[in-house]
Amino acid sequence: MIKTSSQAVPSESFAALFEESLATKEMRIGEVITAEVVRIDDNFVVVNAGLKSESYVAVEEFHDDRGQIEVKPGDFVSVAIESLEDGHGETRLSRDKAKRLAAWHELEDALEKGNIVSGMISGKVKGGLTVMINGIRAFLPGSLVDTRPVKDTTPYENKEMEFKVIKLDRKRNNVVVSRRAVLEASQGEERQKLLENLREGITVKGIVKNITDYGAFVDLGGIDGLLHITDLAWRRVKHPSEMLAVGDEVTAKVLKFDQEKNRVSLGMKQLGEDPWVGLSRRYPPNTRLFGKVSNLTDYGAFVEIEPGIEGLVHVSEMDWTNKNVHPSKVVQLGDEVEVMVLEIDEERRRISLGMKQCMANPWEEFSMNSKKGDKVTGQIKSITDFGIFIGLAGGIDGLVHLSDLSWNVPGEEAVRNYKKGDEVEAQVLSIDVERERISLGVKQLEGDPFTNYVGGHEKNSVVTGTVKAIDAK
Repeated sequence: MIKTSSQAVPSESFAALFEESLATKEMRIGEVITAEVVRIDDNFVVVNAGLKSESYVAVEEFHDDRGQIEVKPGDFVSVAIESLEDGHGETRLSRDKAKRLAAWHELEDALEKGNIVSGMISGKVKGGLTVMINGIRAFLPGSLVDTRPVKDTTPYENKEMEFKVIKLDRKRNNVVVSRRAVLEASQGEERQKLLENLREGITVKGIVKNITDYGAFVDLGGIDGLLHITDLAWRRVKHPSEMLAVGDEVTAKVLKFDQEKNRVSLGMKQLGEDPWVGLSRRYPPNTRLFGKVSNLTDYGAFVEIEPGIEGLVHVSEMDWTNKNVHPSKVVQLGDEVEVMVLEIDEERRRISLGMKQCMANPWEEFSMNSKKGDKVTGQIKSITDFGIFIGLAGGIDGLVHLSDLSWNVPGEEAVRNYKKGDEVEAQVLSIDVERERISLGVKQLEGDPFTNYVGGHEKNSVVTGTVKAIDAK
């Protein structure tokens, strides 16, 4: 590179000195010299380096990041000698190589003096990331990306950041850089000032620097704070990425500060009022309201009744008759459903909700429309070891116990006369709404033959019969 005097020099004198220096200077391959742009055509930029003839350099070597030519005739540029005069008066020059050599000098200087360099993180490689610094590819180890371990480096890609050069081997084209060193150096003073003013209960601002499954780490300016997933919002958050992204600026409250370990716990939801306070007054038992299904599990569905407030509809409270159905067969995520508040435990932050309570109770309806002694008809739904279940109005079943099938034939034998799907008439024996049980009887339709016989004979009257069995006792 040409060093110029601090005093102003007329352009004619500078040009003369330039020509004189080129005429007396001994050229070497790889050397960087200064040339003047003479003209620009479609494919080449023609430069005058004081050689026997003008040199042609590919126009692409003069494009900026937007693809525009960044020089004009009369400009002086640095170029590197690729090959000396070949006998035809032509010496090959390269601006790219000159820029690359300058970039290496800058990196060597940065390593020696501890200067900070800027570069673009271009992609992932085994063990870390690649960084492009003025056309030089450098390696950023994963352990030096940040002051804390980073599992997912994707958010850092295609971003320009600052680094320190920690290792350089020009012969092997090997450059190693560290972003952590830059952060630690810049955070020193900020960290001390922050530690002096940090206390529980204050509101702070920071930048999200890393996201994990259990929360997000926020850079407060020299010290990191953990924003746990449970402190992001009063509502259920499945993953911190639903609310945050690396680089976001957030405001949070300091929940806990361990001065010995320099650990800070942060909360965003604590910036607003706790929606659980006074919930029992807002929603007393038996309150009916609408909510949105926010989560499904094997044991029930969670329904959000207001922002940050979810209640559980247990599978047993979803339907009066289908008690073992999977919740996904009844509702889907995002469905708006009507529910009834069954119980609220503000201390444990739990709400029990019911869906079936917003529908008519089929046992109550049956009890209102039928009474003991009434006759009913229905199809056999199932046959068990202890009786027959008959389908009734409202989707409920009534049980005919084996002992109520026949007066004369044992139940185990009588049940063989029935099969699933048969239409059966029976008499209502009892209705237990609370236990959701209805007892039916078939033999009661005919009346008790023993009672009928006794009713037809007076006391002390003589009767005639046949011996059916003898009991040795």
